Amino acid sequence: MAAPPLLHRHFSNSLSSPPLHRHFTYSLSFPSPSICPAALEPNLFISPKPPLNLSKTFTSVSFQNHRRKPTSFAPASHATDCEPESRENRVEEAREAVSEYLQKYGASREDANYVSSNCPSYLSMLIDGVDDLDGWNSLAAAAENVEFKRKVSQMAEQKGDKGVLPFLESIGLSLASASRLARYLSSSKSNALTRLIHKVEYMKEILFCGSDDGGIIGKNALRMMAHISISADDELQQTLAFLEKIQARRGGLHLLGSENASFGYLIESFPHLLVLPLESCVKPIVLFLEVVRVPKECIRNIILLFPPVLTYDIDTDIKPRLRSFEKIGVKDNDLGKMLVKYPWILSASILENLEKILDFFDELKVPRSCSSQAIISWPHILGCSVSKMKLIVEELSKMDIKSKKLGHVIATSPQLLLRKPQELLQVMSFFKDLGMDEDAIARTLGRCPEIFAANIDKTLDKKLQFLSNIGISKANIPRVVRKYPELFVCDVDRALLPRMRYLIEIGLSKKDVGFMVRRFSPLLGYSIDEVLRPKLEFLVNTMGRPVRDVVDYPRYFSYSLEKKIKPRYWVLKSRNIDLSLKEMLGKNDEEFADVYIGDGEVLVPPS
Repeated sequence: MAAPPLLHRHFSNSLSSPPLHRHFTYSLSFPSPSICPAALEPNLFISPKPPLNLSKTFTSVSFQNHRRKPTSFAPASHATDCEPESRENRVEEAREAVSEYLQKYGASREDANYVSSNCPSYLSMLIDGVDDLDGWNSLAAAAENVEFKRKVSQMAEQKGDKGVLPFLESIGLSLASASRLARYLSSSKSNALTRLIHKVEYMKEILFCGSDDGGIIGKNALRMMAHISISADDELQQTLAFLEKIQARRGGLHLLGSENASFGYLIESFPHLLVLPLESCVKPIVLFLEVVRVPKECIRNIILLFPPVLTYDIDTDIKPRLRSFEKIGVKDNDLGKMLVKYPWILSASILENLEKILDFFDELKVPRSCSSQAIISWPHILGCSVSKMKLIVEELSKMDIKSKKLGHVIATSPQLLLRKPQELLQVMSFFKDLGMDEDAIARTLGRCPEIFAANIDKTLDKKLQFLSNIGISKANIPRVVRKYPELFVCDVDRALLPRMRYLIEIGLSKKDVGFMVRRFSPLLGYSIDEVLRPKLEFLVNTMGRPVRDVVDYPRYFSYSLEKKIKPRYWVLKSRNIDLSLKEMLGKNDEEFADVYIGDGEVLVPPS
């Protein structure tokens, strides 16, 4: 194979996956292929207790996930009394036999060796079958001299799966699931073992091309599943069932981006993915996603979160569904972002709900531009039913958040639409406990809706603790919130603490910082590199003022360095006028010009 062998790179931990605590059963119908009877007729062995029944027509697949355990090869009958070394030799001979069998059907030696080392249940089945047949019925006498390795080879050959069954187990399927799927795949020339290996290799390269740091794919899956409240179509139901399988494992959906944890479940849930033509179906879908500006490294997000996309026809399925979003002003460069955020926009049930949501907001006289912006920026709301959304809208209307105001709120923070009414009321109670009245809370909601979509324990309480630590009393909190509610959605660890530490490093105390925040709440909302550092450097290095001047006038940081601070400083310097920061910057441009810039005369300010 041109690329590094697939099987050296995949499922090194396939024997150590943790147990599932739930069982899921799904049915999938296939055309019943006609398998050549000769392929299924025993050539040498007639098993009275076959470990795997391949005589049934493959019309449905019932998948039951379980922990794959390393097989303890305990042969039946007289073999159970063999010495451990002898049993190990038999297992090794069985592996060699399976490897040679796979190579016969086109697998490379490297791939064949990998598969034969990673299909323990299949090997156990063959060994047990050979041991069970040592009585051998009428053929026993004739077969006494047949070596064990040849027996295993002929047992494998008689199954008629052409090497597909052990390969499927090696990529993570249980033996029961693999046997049912192998019966269908092995009947088709287009799914010969070599082509199947190539197809799986390509899919894994697309799905697991990089690390999923922090389980980002799984976090998005959790978010999507938590807020789906509409009636799902068959494809979406099948997707939800697949994600629930992963969620039920130890480690949950954080393992979704892990090849060892999820690929076997993907194929068990969507076995027809292995039937799809690679060149005419799978690869064109991947290329199309790149055309609509889905970053290459994000394509796997879409496929793992909505596997049915690979079965779609680009012209008859995908393009018409994406065109449905043109009515809300979605541009080409928005489609890729929306697909990465919420791949379910390709689902028929989601598209149906899009129409209902637009009609709902039109009836509430919400500007279409606002409802459209909410959907584009947070397409997850498309999974929320109108009846559920109506509950939160009713609570907002009690605060006089209606029509245009409602439009501003949902365009700014569409996540708020996914909140439960009691969660909104809990946030309101949080601010009431701080001493804010309902009017102040409503104004805060109108200005910074994100606060009301925040988690109290993880976000709001954390900000409250931070403000307390820098010396802001509970009595002063309402003033800080009214002046700069955005402070409550700033990240403490990545924004507030680093900015406070910077101010302390340049000579201020924590008490100074708290005093400044009480007087000028947006202080810690400013970037160090873009605002705080350049303005302080100009203050100290150019203006020659002490750092503590900003303690008395923290609003200094709110003025433009290039458009206001520097021009006024140079005007005053040219006239030898020394003013405090408040006197220099507190006046508007017209007042400043009238007082300090006359017709060539210097107007000395009053003492």
